[in-house]
Amino acid sequence: MDNKPVDRFDWPLAFILLLFGTISIVAIASAQTTGQYNINFIPSQIQWYVVGSIIIAMTMYLEPEQYKKAAWIIYGGGILLLVTLYILPDSMELVARRNGAKSWFHLPGLGSIQPAEFMKTFFIIGLARTITKHHERYLEKTLQSDFLLLGKIVAVFIIPFAFIMLQPDLGTGLVFIAITVALIIVAGITWKIILPIFAGTATLGLTLLWMALYAQEFLAKFGFKPYHFERIYSWIDPYSYASNEGRHLITSLNAIGSGEVFGKGFKGREVYVAESHTDFIFSVIGEDWGFVGASLVICLYFFLIYHMTKITLELKDPFSTYICAGIIAMITFHVFENIGMTTQLLPITGIPLPFISYGGSSLMGNMLAIGLVFSMKFHHRTYMFSSDDDE
Repeated sequence: MDNKPVDRFDWPLAFILLLFGTISIVAIASAQTTGQYNINFIPSQIQWYVVGSIIIAMTMYLEPEQYKKAAWIIYGGGILLLVTLYILPDSMELVARRNGAKSWFHLPGLGSIQPAEFMKTFFIIGLARTITKHHERYLEKTLQSDFLLLGKIVAVFIIPFAFIMLQPDLGTGLVFIAITVALIIVAGITWKIILPIFAGTATLGLTLLWMALYAQEFLAKFGFKPYHFERIYSWIDPYSYASNEGRHLITSLNAIGSGEVFGKGFKGREVYVAESHTDFIFSVIGEDWGFVGASLVICLYFFLIYHMTKITLELKDPFSTYICAGIIAMITFHVFENIGMTTQLLPITGIPLPFISYGGSSLMGNMLAIGLVFSMKFHHRTYMFSSDDDE
């Protein structure tokens, strides 16, 4: 077995990231032609990709066992950032509020940093540690031990989720739910427990949706506001709300539809889409490169997820497996939700498209997560034959 670092490095994954970086720069360059902002975002995006590459290198240097031992320090550090952001007054220059959400630290000279983007990965590390240690302690799987594991997972989940919803940031909150659900399934908790929970949750969600459409007065008694209902209405029938809530979705659909099969070409945009360089960048891709270009981008995401799944199945260390599974769930949900909201398959929640949308926090957070996948892949061949004497 060849243990040379150059042979253990995941070159296909690095090439996929290079392709995403190229697509991101091209899409952002086209998005800027609408003139919504008098700023050139390309140098900043290149800068964040460079910083992200450094983050990957630093993350890959550490072994899975080191992440396992430091899991609670990492998780606790992320919680501390969320708590600090919440308790600091809005009047401080250190705090930045956008679109009513108190989700960013403003760092002079560096711009804004969104701690929730990093907390996603810290959360995955904490959950992976929780599940691994539980299975190490309870070698015999019982209904009681599964209930206990589910309680531990919920305990790790509830604190960051609560502070993110207090910002408020529904989109990021949904990402945490997706990660948690995926790891509950991967953790091997019996379906006798999770099937009734999932069925009950789905029933509750469908009931709330029905009530939002046909029993608004009843929901209003429990604190639901008119804008909550408008979000649902504008998703189902955006043209009836074209002057406000439905405007973004309509312009997105018009942009993607106008691209037809082959698109209008680079910078051939004619439809104005707000925030086209961030949350609605898929609309730019659809208009410029049509169905063919959009499909190729989706295929690239498929190859990324397939490649990470293949790595996960090859790993022998449970902790590494749970880490990769959580990251796969996070990226998959981001892609599904972002593309879904731009094509009316899902409500608009303001989730960026991984590795393509402009944004330092989002890109660095995703690079941090991918760095863990690089680490698990890079170290697993030597690690799989070592003894696990972690307490």
